[in-house]
Amino acid sequence: MEITGSLTDDIKIAPEWFHSSVSIKPRQEILKQPLGNVNYQVWDRENAKNIIVLIHGTGAHKRWWDPIAPLIDKSFSIIAPDLPGMGESDHRKEYDFEDFSETLVAIMHQEKIVNARQKIYLVGHSLGGHVAGFMASEFPDLFHGVVMIDSPIRPPTYDYDKHQSTGPLRKIKYYPDKVSIIERFRLMPPQDCNNGWYLRYIAEHSILNVEEGWRWRFDDKLFATLRRLHNYEFKFQCPALFIAGGKSLLLESKIMKYIKEAFKSSMTVEVIEDAAHHVPLDSPLELISLINNYLQEWKDKQ
Repeated sequence: MEITGSLTDDIKIAPEWFHSSVSIKPRQEILKQPLGNVNYQVWDRENAKNIIVLIHGTGAHKRWWDPIAPLIDKSFSIIAPDLPGMGESDHRKEYDFEDFSETLVAIMHQEKIVNARQKIYLVGHSLGGHVAGFMASEFPDLFHGVVMIDSPIRPPTYDYDKHQSTGPLRKIKYYPDKVSIIERFRLMPPQDCNNGWYLRYIAEHSILNVEEGWRWRFDDKLFATLRRLHNYEFKFQCPALFIAGGKSLLLESKIMKYIKEAFKSSMTVEVIEDAAHHVPLDSPLELISLINNYLQEWKDKQ
């Protein structure tokens, strides 16, 4: 699609459901922390007795969920944070899952939803799925369900020495104008995306205009300093769902086989065949339908 400096012009071809969703503006909030502030947004639903926390992937941001959140079951209020070092949240010296988790729990306390008889569910894509799975494993009494979207859980025998990072390793780069940087926006790992209007929307919110020019919002040292969950043992006491992209480059057959066998008694696996790794962009309506169906099922049983 042709890129201009105008988001409104560039996404005119998006379907009506997309325009309707992004027109619903969530409440914007800031969590103040000693290590740096964290931004998050909230879709408040009147009389909602349930909460969903939507967690984005590496280098992404809360605005990835703008088209999706308004279409989630109206009995849930929704929180979408910018993880530290990403989106509009402050950068830190280093990043790990303990800090991510503590930050999200602090947001829940700030929103007064912990111990408020509201059931909390976690939904995460890629890195966000790992954060969700980690939190559900570490704080089993706090959460009532977890959804991991194309978040590879690798077997203990996996050779991480041969594993290639899905993120950029180059130093920070500045671009002379807005169009130049948006034209360079790429998904990682590389994949085609038929929904160019969705891609254009998240690109708009991935950039920042500073004195030196235009740059990406995420911390350029994020990928080098993030301590990942190598060989972490996920343990789910709450209902758990794994949603895989059928064309995902990160879920080779050995990994999918391991996930299905290792978690056959604790996690359901669903595959969206036409989606690659970035399921929210590739198949947003199919993803929303799956999430809503399982949330309804879990809610009715609890």
